[in-house]
Amino acid sequence: MEADIARLVQQGVSDLERRRRSLELEIEKLERRRDRIEAEMKTTFAGASQDLAVRVQGFKEYLVGSLQDLATAAEQLEMRPPEPVPQREVAGRGRPTPPPPTPEPEASPQVEFAQSRFQQQGDRIRSLLDQYRLRPDYYGPIWQLRRTFEPIHAERVANWFFNQGGRGALKSLSSRLQNALVSSAIISILYTLYGDRLRVLMLANTPERLGEWRRGFQDCLGVSRGDFGTGRGITLFESPEPLAQRAERLVADNLLPLIIVDESEGKISLSLLQFPLWLAFAPDPANPPLDGYEYY
Repeated sequence: MEADIARLVQQGVSDLERRRRSLELEIEKLERRRDRIEAEMKTTFAGASQDLAVRVQGFKEYLVGSLQDLATAAEQLEMRPPEPVPQREVAGRGRPTPPPPTPEPEASPQVEFAQSRFQQQGDRIRSLLDQYRLRPDYYGPIWQLRRTFEPIHAERVANWFFNQGGRGALKSLSSRLQNALVSSAIISILYTLYGDRLRVLMLANTPERLGEWRRGFQDCLGVSRGDFGTGRGITLFESPEPLAQRAERLVADNLLPLIIVDESEGKISLSLLQFPLWLAFAPDPANPPLDGYEYY
């Protein structure tokens, strides 16, 4: 009897051990499945929600800024009828004579930036690059770079100034905010050299991308919403035609336009290449866009 009882107890214990091991394996499988589902939810739902929130916020900021710019421009319009042109009569004939021709205003001098021009200012530009990289000032004055500046950023900025003479394309970095950092360093240097004559014209083909650039400039240069818009420091454009027209007026007013083109622009209008300063971000050759990067 004792032997039979001992054998039954041993069998029961073995069965319980097998069931315990089986349950532990099932629990491990369920835990792995739970972790996998949580990871998928974080990467899919949370990522999509965050991306959607960023796009909506960018569009909101762009729309609000555009409406403010439109309201400001409307307030500045002068609704006055044209004044009549006085006419003079020739003595003894009673016939009006046309007014004397008005002398044409002298054309504003065109600012031409050759490679040698920036070579002459090389010491000042290199000094500013070293300052941004080694002694960043996160609370500096407006239009001065306020963010950490790495050697890879300094290399691209120096290449644009000294090798391209202020007119050329740079390979895009890993994100639009990184491109905004490089652009902000160039803007900061040009503002140091030329002051209030500098005007930045930004081209990107969607409001969301323009919203990202706006936030990048605000973060890197300390500018506010009041610095964006027609007649101010930075103007945003979705198409090249109005940008080129604006740049022509700035040059005529003896101001200095800097044109920046987002990498999403698959083609660059030739009308933009006539101006003295332009910077285009070209897609990384390792991941080229489907339609290439062309001029038209």
